[in-house]
Order: sequence, then structure tokens, then C-alpha cells
Amino acid sequence: MQIIGMAADHAGYELKESLKVFLSDMGYGIKDFGTDSTESVDYPDYAHPLAEAVEKGDVDFGIAMCGTGNGMALTLNKHQGIRAGLAWRPEIADLVKRHNKANVLVLPARFIDDDTAKKCVKAYLDAEFEGGRHQRRIDKVPVKR
Repeated sequence: MQIIGMAADHAGYELKESLKVFLSDMGYGIKDFGTDSTESVDYPDYAHPLAEAVEKGDVDFGIAMCGTGNGMALTLNKHQGIRAGLAWRPEIADLVKRHNKANVLVLPARFIDDDTAKKCVKAYLDAEFEGGRHQRRIDKVPVKR
């Protein structure tokens, strides 16, 4: 069984809870990195533990959400082993996996309805990285020190 790491701030809490049921019903295991309510919190407190779990292989991939999705995406992408892709339509969710090899899908909770979010997640799950010219581009992403 694949394990999905999930993280949200207060704006993404309700969507996260809905998606947990959706994913569990599809047979996925869930590791929830929080938050646990709609009380105001800081998204990096949840993004960093998710990113670390993806990097260590403790979860197979991640799904994160905050109000616009940008805060989560910015924080997640600070980690060398993370390729977080922001999507608000299923076609974009498909492409962040197919072309960008995203290992975390990020959703903008305040700008996406529950049904569209589920379609995005399904598109992401169904997609496979295409490799080829896309791999060449992925290889150029890490910062050279």
C-alpha cells in the first residue's frame, strides 16, 4: 500500500480532511502532518515535516494545501529532494507529475472546490512521469554548490 503524506494550514484543513477520506477509500494509507483545526497556524510548520518525510522515503509522496497553495509550494521547494507542483485544474495536476516529476501535489484550498480537488488528486495519481526531455530538465533543477 502506498502511503501519502498530507499537510495543510488552517485554510487547507477542511480540504485535507475531505481528501483523506477520498484517498483512504481508494486504498491509500495516510500520514497526516497536520494541522488539526481551522485555528490560524503557520504553513512552514507543516510543510517542512512533510518534505522531510518525502525525502527520507517515510511516505511515497505528498499532498499539501494552504489558502493559495503558494506558501506550501515555496516552503516545500526549499528542500533539495522535493519537487512540489501547484495545481488547480486536473490537467495541471496531470502535467506536474508527467512533465515535472512532482513528488508533492499542492492545492490552493481557498480557490478550488472539493470536487475539483478530488479530480486533481486523481489526475496526479493516474499520471506517470514521461522522462525523456523532461528528465533532462529535472536534472538541471538542483542547486549546484
